[in-house]
Amino acid sequence: MSYKYLVKRLEDSGFETYLVGGALRDKLLGEKIHDIDLTTRARPEQIMKIFSDMKLIDIGKKFGTIKVIYKSEEFEITSFRAESFYKDKRHPDKISFSNTIEEDLKRRDFTINAMAERNGKIIDLFDGKKDLKNKIIRAVGNPYERIEEDYLRALRAVRFATVLDFEIEKNLKNAIKNKKNNIEEISKERIRDEIDKILLSKNPSRGIRLLENLDLLEYIFPEVKK
Repeated sequence: MSYKYLVKRLEDSGFETYLVGGALRDKLLGEKIHDIDLTTRARPEQIMKIFSDMKLIDIGKKFGTIKVIYKSEEFEITSFRAESFYKDKRHPDKISFSNTIEEDLKRRDFTINAMAERNGKIIDLFDGKKDLKNKIIRAVGNPYERIEEDYLRALRAVRFATVLDFEIEKNLKNAIKNKKNNIEEISKERIRDEIDKILLSKNPSRGIRLLENLDLLEYIFPEVKK
């Protein structure tokens, strides 16, 4: 796979690098992987130097992310990060780069997205593989804190539950319901992107039912409010 060449270049330059996020989740589920995300100990400037012979897109350098174009494919490479308070409920107020994959994984949203693979070895601090097997969407750590950091995670939970045919863990459900009013603070564009993915899934009606059961539907589609 093309991403392995990018991993090799980073590793050969002395920077440990991992496959993370949805690509690893789908790989473990036996699905075709796409939208490949890598995370590395290299800082953005070092990533750009290593891949200076390729087309690069700075999609969020201050957040540690560089997009690399290789063989007409796009790969997002992000430096290990440790995040703090999210004042705008979307971006962390301050980005602190980390030197460990463990600290990076702690900042992620759900356990099934908080695993990392390097040289065939899986790092799974939060039992993501177990939740994949049991078909559970569970927050990393405190679900109220994860939703408070970025309210879009409520819709992401519904989207993953719909697309993967998983169940949302009860504490995460409670956190979503508790923070439901805050959905109105999310931009319409971000909401639309998640809703489109739900509606284009194989079972969109399940997604709509989940939105209704979590008391989110009236905030997304005000016209259905009684």
